[in-house]
Amino acid sequence: MLSNLAKKALEVYGGENLWKNSKSVEAIVSVKGLLFTIKRRPLFKEAKVTVDIHRIYSKITPIGKDPDISGVFENDRVYLQNANEEIIAERKKPRNYFPYGRRLFSWDDLDMAYFANYAFWNYFTFPNLLMNENIVWTENGNKLEALFPDNFPTHSKRQLFIFDPETSRLLQHNYTAEVVSGLATAANVVKEHKTENGILYPSRRVITPQSKKRGYLQRPVIVDDEVHSLRMY
Repeated sequence: MLSNLAKKALEVYGGENLWKNSKSVEAIVSVKGLLFTIKRRPLFKEAKVTVDIHRIYSKITPIGKDPDISGVFENDRVYLQNANEEIIAERKKPRNYFPYGRRLFSWDDLDMAYFANYAFWNYFTFPNLLMNENIVWTENGNKLEALFPDNFPTHSKRQLFIFDPETSRLLQHNYTAEVVSGLATAANVVKEHKTENGILYPSRRVITPQSKKRGYLQRPVIVDDEVHSLRMY
């Protein structure tokens, strides 16, 4: 059963019927930040992201420097597709490869395809995750703590979602980005919202380290994520 806060948040972001009856979310995004420099990755510049709402599937085009190569995360595997949707590289159980060894210093296209896709899948399907019976949600004031099941494709098992007490819009999302490091405690701060086709969504997020005093630090900016457009179908 949804808590009062979860019900309010779900309603603000479209409502139960919208999320139960829609299949996919499609967005155009640009992403930059220190993470790309550290991992020696090209930025996302108006990349197309498509996620399925009711199954674990996310696709980003392009995933790297080649505009014709997409990165796909599906269930427990990640793969690269060419323009003809032919699989040209694949890696099973991708999380097992993080965060050590070569991945401390650089990520290849498959690494980025895993990290970025599971992250976008979580962000874009968040209202639907509130109804996921495998996730334990606990309400505390204007906060929802999530306890994810083992092997769920997400940043960390425990996460905290902070909402505006008046509008029930998401303000901040705290987690540990374990794929990056077990010490990578992140504050994912929602800076802007947009409404498109009647759907409200977070349109800009800035991710920095968490701070006990202020909630989050202004610098360094680990990831700066802008959603240019979004539709559901």
